[in-house]
This record gives sequence, structure tokens and C-alpha cells, in this order.
Amino acid sequence: MTNWSPVQANPDYTLPDWQRAHGEPVFQGLIKQTASDFNVTEILGYELSGDGEHDFLWIEKEGENTAWVAERLASKAGVRDMDVGYSGRKDRLAVTRQWFSVRRPTGTGTDWDNFNEPGVTILKQTRHEKKLRRGAHSGNHFKIAIRGANADANAINERLELIREKGVPNYFGEQRFGRGGSNLNLANGLFTGRRLKRNKRSIALSAARSYIFNQILQFRINEDCWDKAIPGEALNLDGTGSVFVEKQIDANLQARLLSLDIHPTGVLWGSGELICRDEAAKIDATIAAQFEVLSHGLQKQKVKQARRALRLAVHDLKWELEDETLWLDFWLTSGGFATSVLREVVDHATGNNA
Repeated sequence: MTNWSPVQANPDYTLPDWQRAHGEPVFQGLIKQTASDFNVTEILGYELSGDGEHDFLWIEKEGENTAWVAERLASKAGVRDMDVGYSGRKDRLAVTRQWFSVRRPTGTGTDWDNFNEPGVTILKQTRHEKKLRRGAHSGNHFKIAIRGANADANAINERLELIREKGVPNYFGEQRFGRGGSNLNLANGLFTGRRLKRNKRSIALSAARSYIFNQILQFRINEDCWDKAIPGEALNLDGTGSVFVEKQIDANLQARLLSLDIHPTGVLWGSGELICRDEAAKIDATIAAQFEVLSHGLQKQKVKQARRALRLAVHDLKWELEDETLWLDFWLTSGGFATSVLREVVDHATGNNA
């Protein structure tokens, strides 16, 4: 590691153009020109029993956000909003498929065949014993069209091969922070005495810890150690919440790092002690301290500290380039943002028609 100075806090929480790992984008292009250009299919990762007090609905939506669909399901069933579950929020400007659960105790039921909302279709339904909880899915499958891909095909192929081999920085996407970083300003207000409703508080807390994490990841990219284990590293097993610390990074662990089986991690700041040690802990703690309002606010709100992989493996990546349209097909583990993959390939704008 070089001698370093941590990033400086920006009191306005302006979102930077986070440092890329694989160089500048290969071309400029357009995503989400239509909703069908951005397809997301949830991978639940476990079997539903077919019995129990929760209806499970496999829903396709277009042009609507996940929370709004959940509210409409609650209204249709005549239950509280909290009786409806979903594992993750999916893009609004997209065609997405995901599971929702609705608590329906034995002896009650809803005629879901008569659920009519524009842009929302129930594709199938079953039942299960437990409510669908946030983060319960194992991943998401993406099929994305990027329009205006007029770069050299060899350059595009080389960049995508590199991404397939090495993964991408596991940044939280811009949508986590709101338009112009508005969710960070919300967090700043919460931490300086403003009272927020429960859902707004959750958004603010999530944005605050995501911002600190992205700053840590950006620093480690600049130090060329975002995909390497440094002294005291806490390592994550790909696709799981399992995190472990090894005193010695031996040849076996190095091989697992190279194969994307395990990843270095950064802190999701909150109350509690850092589990990493030495240089890794120094980076986490020092950069978090540069954003004192956010880091202290998270601790005061008793948000429990956690870890997140610094690297995101892009699984089963395939692509096709035809008539200046690049189609990407891949899946990411839960919590990964497709935009973190796209930004390593294309400087993209979003269409107005999606």
C-alpha cells in the first residue's frame, strides 16, 4: 500500500463519477429506450411449498415500481401493507418479474384472477408458510439492450471478456441515492434532528451507509486492491452472507480470489466493531470518519454494522452485437446493481420513452 490520504467529505454529498476498474467506457450508448430494453427476472433460490397462509404471486410489471405494486396487492386483499412481502425493489423503467407474498390466513382467500392494474400481470400463484423477506432471493437475471453501440467490436469484446474474468466493482447504483443525491440530504436531515416516517428513514439510512461503502471501494480501486486481499482482510464467499477473516492469505485463498469464489469486503457502517484488522480496518475506519455526520448518525440510529463484497462477479455473461445494439445477458447475486456492470462498458444515458 502507498502512503495515502483518505477522501475528503463533501457536505453537499454530491455524487461523484465513481472510479472505474477497467478503464474509460468503450463507447457512449442509450439504455432503457423502451421498457423491453431492460429485463430483470428474480432468482428466488428456494422452493415454495404450495401450502401455508401466504399467497405467493409471480408478477410481471412494466413502468411501475415494486412498492406501488405491493400497495395495490394489499388493497385488493384487504390487508395491511406490512402483510405484503417482496424480496427486492426492481427497476420501474423496465420489464421485471418477481415474487410477492400476501398473508392470507387459512379460510380466507383472494380472487387474484380479477386483479387488474395496467402494466401489472400475475403470471402464476402458489402458497408458502412464511412471508417473503427483503433480500431473500439469491440473485437477478438481466437481459439488457444498449443502443448506439458504434464502437469497434474488438474493443467491446475485449472489455466484456475482462469483465467476465475479473468481475466489476460492487458499487451501489445511483438509484440508491435518489435524484441528485437527495436521499443523502434526507440522511443528513435525519442525523441532525429531523423526524422521518419509517419508509423515509429506511431510505435515508441505506443511502448513508451505501455512500460510505462506495467511497471505500473507490479508494481501494485507486490503490489497486479492490480485488486483492490486504492485511487484515475480511473475505466474502461469493453469493452468500458468509464472511471470514484469515491471518494468512495462502496460495489456496489466492487461487479462490482469482477464480471469483471469494472477494475482499468493505464495511457497511453502523454500530459494532470492525471484524477486519490491520490495513483493511484502517481504511474502513478512516474513510468513514471523513463523513462524520453520516457515520456517527448511523451509529446513533443503532444500524448494525455489516460487510459487503467489494467485487461483483458477473455470472454467465453473454453478449451479441448487431446493428449498433449490444445485448447483454447475465445474472448477479442479490444486492448487485446491473448499472455497475454497464458503467464499465458504456457511458450511458437513459431513454425518455421507457
